[in-house]
Amino acid sequence: MKGEAVDVELRHFRAFVAVAQLGSFTRAAESLHITQPAFSRTIKHLEDSLGVKLLERSTRHVALTKAGQDFLSDVRAGLGLLDQAVRDSTGRATVRLGFSWLVPDPWIQDTLRLFQASTKASVEFVSCADPIAALARGSVEVAVIRGHAVPTPGVQIFELFNEERVAVCSYASALAARESIPWDEIPDLPLVVNTLSGTTGPWSWPEGRRPETVIETETFDEWIESVAANRGVGVAPLVAQRRIVHPAIHFVLVSDAPPVQVRLACRKSPSAPVRRFVDAALRAALPQDQQAQ
Repeated sequence: MKGEAVDVELRHFRAFVAVAQLGSFTRAAESLHITQPAFSRTIKHLEDSLGVKLLERSTRHVALTKAGQDFLSDVRAGLGLLDQAVRDSTGRATVRLGFSWLVPDPWIQDTLRLFQASTKASVEFVSCADPIAALARGSVEVAVIRGHAVPTPGVQIFELFNEERVAVCSYASALAARESIPWDEIPDLPLVVNTLSGTTGPWSWPEGRRPETVIETETFDEWIESVAANRGVGVAPLVAQRRIVHPAIHFVLVSDAPPVQVRLACRKSPSAPVRRFVDAALRAALPQDQQAQ
């Protein structure tokens, strides 16, 4: 009936283009990652809804009818406009990256370079004490996390790389006169811990060898000022030595320390810009000579 709505969806159009291009129901179904029976039903539904025969089928051959040839031209044009609209919208998007402190470098610079090469979307940095909680409530789209990752419903985690650790102490500490300290010796000293985003705490050592004195803080500023005041020693990823500038603190190498695991988190079924950011982040975590592959 003229003016009656046609019950077709985007998947019907993409299925039709796939079979027109590949000339085979089997190959077209494989290209779309669906079963051949499901693919055949999709094409039949499209033809029935339009009331037009689009394909001539035989056991060994698939060809477009004249109506199918005309329809293919229109569908390709329409899909091209749709894809362009998606690309334009992606280019206006902003991906919010949550982090608790000191985003790892040069990984973040490489990630931004790769991400911006594939999209016009921008990245906004959001400092938050608990990046996973910020991700869960929608304050950020992706999050950098260090150390143990607690499984969270609806959140997927990607392994990036490991960081070495360094001890952080006050210049007034006896530790400041040393070049290095063994990992197993740190529990003999008062340990300053950031309970929300810290990567080293009493949990880092086995039962029976944990620090007897623990000074708990909840923010990076509280943690670094407690260390500077010589209340105890802190342990942080090596990036801290390059990035923290404080007149009262000193860095000491830690030998035999387990590395700090760095991960990236995002919600399941992310948007196209977030998927591209994750792809760029994973590539940036590779050695430099493999990033362009």
